Amino acid sequence: MAAAFLLSWLAPLPPIARQVAAAADPVIAAAGDIACDPADSQFDNGNGTGTHCAQKATSNLLVGHGYSAVLSLGDNQYYCGSLAAYNAVYGPSWGRVKAITRPVVGNHEYLTSGATAATGCNASNAGAAGYFSYFGSAAGLPGKGYYSFDVGSWHLIALNSNCVQAGGCKARSPQGLWLAADLAAHQSQCLLAYWHIPLFSSGGRANGGTQQLWQELYAARADVILNGHDHIYERFAPQSPTGAADPVNGIRQFTVGTGGANHTSIATIAANSVVRNTTSFGILSLTLRQGSYSWRFVAATGSFADTGSAACHNV
Repeated sequence: MAAAFLLSWLAPLPPIARQVAAAADPVIAAAGDIACDPADSQFDNGNGTGTHCAQKATSNLLVGHGYSAVLSLGDNQYYCGSLAAYNAVYGPSWGRVKAITRPVVGNHEYLTSGATAATGCNASNAGAAGYFSYFGSAAGLPGKGYYSFDVGSWHLIALNSNCVQAGGCKARSPQGLWLAADLAAHQSQCLLAYWHIPLFSSGGRANGGTQQLWQELYAARADVILNGHDHIYERFAPQSPTGAADPVNGIRQFTVGTGGANHTSIATIAANSVVRNTTSFGILSLTLRQGSYSWRFVAATGSFADTGSAACHNV
């Protein structure tokens, strides 16, 4: 794949094509909580029921739409994220854009047992073996699962919110030290970070384990954080790692747990929550411009929409 990618860039473009390529801002797509288990009673041969197993409908928003990258935000495959389940459901749906997917691992990918439909849910899946096997080097190193890359002028950082399995999420943990070094090397870029379990959520599943990672990102003046875990869409106003509104230096968090598995509900509306939706499956589309970005929720089911734009901090 790397050789083909390199050759595609080395091949000469006609003058008009070069102008279009230079003028285009990269657009990425993101969502998590995606593919249901093939043994799920509502799987319906991959078509789902309208309220469950909508991975085919959401993946149709990705295929052939020119995205520069697709960020899968964890719990990409239920129930336990085994390789067999990935190959059966995620593969024929979101796997159609696997070549441009930059995933993060969810909590379900680490499961080795379950009380519900659970294909390949056993000791062979220890350490999220199915996830790391399916995505290969794109997922980062097994036992870590964090990495970074650039899209256009932006720097994107994939983190692992399964803190125990990642070796910790504290500032002095291997992941925290890696993040500090990575941020120090990209001080002049717009910054987006993403992982599975949110620090803030109105859906009742927020967890404080990543607060020190948030603090590092906040100190580096990061712009956007993307999460899943709660099967809702939620956008927060820019805020600090303690949840204080900060329109000047705060990070805007999006929860995009709308990839298709099912929906969950709102528990208590969190501070700084601006927009919430619990009925539409879909993806978040982000246009990453030099010094700014815009967002658009694209619905696969329902009619919910959310759009906006903002400038980066490090400009």
